[in-house]
Amino acid sequence: MAKQSKRRKLALEELGGGTEYELSEAIKLVKKTASTKFDETIELALNLGVDPRHSDQMVRGAVSLPNGTGKTVRVAVFAKDDKADEARQAGADIVGSDDLAESVSKGEILFDRCVATPDMMAVVGRLGKVLGPRGLMPNPKLGTVTNDVAAAVSAVKGGQVAFRVEKAGIVHAGVGKASFSESALQENVQAFIDAVNSAKPSGAKGIFLQQATISATMGPGIRIDVAGVSGVKGIET
Repeated sequence: MAKQSKRRKLALEELGGGTEYELSEAIKLVKKTASTKFDETIELALNLGVDPRHSDQMVRGAVSLPNGTGKTVRVAVFAKDDKADEARQAGADIVGSDDLAESVSKGEILFDRCVATPDMMAVVGRLGKVLGPRGLMPNPKLGTVTNDVAAAVSAVKGGQVAFRVEKAGIVHAGVGKASFSESALQENVQAFIDAVNSAKPSGAKGIFLQQATISATMGPGIRIDVAGVSGVKGIET
């Protein structure tokens, strides 16, 4: 633990506080700070000029990162009969209907993303108190309530990332691994920022994308100059 604290201290000293970096430079730095023995996740946090307590300022959506996330995603599908078979063939990790709902109601959450066919939403809806707080509730706007379960499973497995703004106005997501090339990480970061900008709600006023920070799992946050990755900064509405 002492070594980790020392490494973090040295990294912070080298980065120099709240300096903002061009995206390409920020990615070089974040890869440099990822110095543990495991392949650290590269995480992106965006501070948005919204108050999600107001329904017209909610930000949510999904984006397929061009180079995937580097993470093995476990997918559960609520479906019956032929649709259940389609989900299994597409690579879903868990498939079920009432039996799956019973397991989830007991707190057995053995998956990272959840898909459901429309006819199963009456059952899934009763699991809102369990799935909702974990961000696992299927949603048609995210493509996770659909009859095309095979496409949904493939998208999630292939690097689709769902995002939703938190109470403090922050959206965050894993955008790759430290082992990714600089170009792959840059493409993923830009794709995520573009998707969040596209999800700008009608109720958002003033500067929408206020700050962007990238970090490795065990590394310090590195601020990105958002003017270089978004046309939103400085443009008020």
